[in-house]
Amino acid sequence: MQDSVPLVVGIDVGGTKTHLRAVAGDTPVADHVRSSSGWRPHDPVAAAGWLAALAADALPAGARPAALAVGGHACETPRQCAQIRTALQLHFDAPALVVGDAELLVPAAGLDKGVGLVAGTGSVAVGRLPDGRPVQVGGWGAVLGDEGGAAGLVREAARAVWAAHDHGEEPDALASGLVASFEVSEVPALGAALERAKDISAEWGRHAPAVFAAAEAGSVLARRVIAEAGDFLASLVERLAARDVPVDDVVVAGGTILAQPVLYDAFTAALADRVPTARPRALRAAPVEGAVALARSLV
Repeated sequence: MQDSVPLVVGIDVGGTKTHLRAVAGDTPVADHVRSSSGWRPHDPVAAAGWLAALAADALPAGARPAALAVGGHACETPRQCAQIRTALQLHFDAPALVVGDAELLVPAAGLDKGVGLVAGTGSVAVGRLPDGRPVQVGGWGAVLGDEGGAAGLVREAARAVWAAHDHGEEPDALASGLVASFEVSEVPALGAALERAKDISAEWGRHAPAVFAAAEAGSVLARRVIAEAGDFLASLVERLAARDVPVDDVVVAGGTILAQPVLYDAFTAALADRVPTARPRALRAAPVEGAVALARSLV
């Protein structure tokens, strides 16, 4: 790596795993994936130290980044992101930028503007006003929101089978699938199983495959839960449009929606009704590419 070629570092801190990519011009310098365990975005000093330790582990000895950009899971407000950036610059003598991880999607797709929509364990949509100010909708966590994400799907599926049980209906494929997945004996026992979760998003979310399997098996309840989840995701884009965020392009990412065509199709159908001018596109590049693009913009 020549000294004249700036080294830029992009980091995508997801809810489960973190991806660091460093390049000098077009030359790859580092590509490192690790667990996001220990990421504490609500403690700026701890978050900055965690990022600095990650970079020290991943980069070649003596490497000095010319710029660093981070997309951080649960970095929910501009103030919070700015506090992490300030703390991070105590570790690096270089320009730095910290944004929410969903903000990596639009630049990762090679776009200058648009909406980034994530439906993985949770769900969120982000965009920017014409003056550049960021706007986020959704992302409220599995207890209050995250409809369309894995954890939210499981919560709503449990509510649907409880309601069916209260109406005296026989358990269908969704009820049977959730009972088996949670390893309980009957539908009423699902409540205690859900409440036992310590990491609610992760522990609820891992049961989402049971919802999709039930839909494939013909469960009307499961299909309704998935259709409502797709409609909710489309409503996030509609909310951004109502706040004057450009929504012509909607870049979609997340392990749940991209792995489950039935959810993606429900989302795109609902989006066509709610925001006919919006163009959905599944992100095929790694989101960390968006962090690299943002880092390049700082040089």
